[in-house]
Order: sequence, then C-alpha cells, then structure tokens
Amino acid sequence: MTSRTPKSRPIKPRSNGKARDAPFDPAVFLATAALGRDISTHSKKAVIFAQGAEADAVFYIKKGKVKVAVVAKDGKEAVVALLGPDEFVGEGCLIGQPKRLATASAMTECETMRVDKSEIQRLLQDEPSFSRMFVTHILARNARVEEDLVDQLFNSTEKRLARLLLLLANFGKAGQTEPILAKISQETLAEMIGTTRSRVSHFMNKFRKMGFIDYNGHLEVHNSLVGVLLADQPRTVSAPK
Repeated sequence: MTSRTPKSRPIKPRSNGKARDAPFDPAVFLATAALGRDISTHSKKAVIFAQGAEADAVFYIKKGKVKVAVVAKDGKEAVVALLGPDEFVGEGCLIGQPKRLATASAMTECETMRVDKSEIQRLLQDEPSFSRMFVTHILARNARVEEDLVDQLFNSTEKRLARLLLLLANFGKAGQTEPILAKISQETLAEMIGTTRSRVSHFMNKFRKMGFIDYNGHLEVHNSLVGVLLADQPRTVSAPK
C-alpha cells in the first residue's frame, strides 16, 4: 500500500509583516535532494542495493517497480516483495541490521531517493508529520506480510495467483486495475506464491480464457478476477475457548 503525504499549506505572515517558517512537508522533502539525501535513476535490472552490503540508508521509490529478493548459498532466489511508487525499502537498517538481508533491483526504469540512516532517524524524532507517514507505511507493510502468510497457509494456488495479480495491478486503490507495465516472468510469480512455473502457466492460461486477464504487450488484469477470490467462503482461525 502507498502512504499519502500531506499537501503544503500556504505560509501565513506574522503580525509584524514577516513570514513564518514554512511547516515541514514530507512531500517536499522527498522531492528534493539535499545534504543526507540523493536522488538517483536506475535502468531496468540495475541493483539499488545488494544482499550483504552495508545497511546505511533507506530508499524512497519515486517512480518504477522494485523487486526485493533473497539469494541462498546454492544460488536459488526467493522474491519477497514487489514495491512501487511512494513506498520505502531498506528500512531494516533502522532496527540495527548491519548488512542488507536482501537485494533490491529495478524491474523497470526507476527513480529513488536515498536517505541516510542518520537523517531518517532525525526526521522520525523531530518531524511528527514525517513520523506519522513513515509509521503508516511500516504498519501497512506488516499487514501485507500477515496477509501473505495467511494466503500461503489457507488459499489454493489459483487464489494465491489471483490475489498477487490484483495486488500488482493496484486493485482497489483507484477504483479500477492498472496495466502491469513491468514484465514479470512466470518464474517470479511462482516464487512469490510458492509453486511451480508450470502451475502458474496453467492458471494464467485459464484466467485468460475466462476473460480475467489479457496480454497486449503488457499484462492487463480485469476487476472480474476478484471473483476467483470470492468463489467460496474464506477459512478463518477460531479463537481458543
């Protein structure tokens, strides 16, 4: 989920005719480079930060899609998140992680802002509006992780794939789904929902035949795909008596 930043308010003059200091605006902060923060562009497949590198900054995604993946010693890769504009990545440095636990790479052309760890820590302490925005992001990310876990435990492969496609298409955020411009391989989709590429291929073909998705140079997901998730009552975990 993306977090909305408050809009700038006009600066009101003081009674003596001098303007008051402008209130801190997270949107302006994240749009401008300065000491402790740098804006960079990344070409497709470029590494933003690598697993095992020093964890010394948080990145704010301004444009594009970013893949976060962990690589095991045998070379097997597990995709743990696909992130988009207005999301942060690399927050682990704020809880004492000395090294990156995953690699973040650009799935499309991307623009990011790198904010030094010390600068983020200062903002969280001194700027309530930024702190609220950042905490909202963290809580939304945690909720997504919990939903992913429940999805893996209780839902079928077909439902897990349908949910992932709807999330990638930003279902529910703007009233309708958006085209998935980043080319995501079936192998990547399989890694994210814990199945094989052949199973993903089977259900992708099924969804296309049923009119739930289209391939027109990019993947288009229709709102009707949500019907796969609502096909039967979801399972729930009963509270202990």
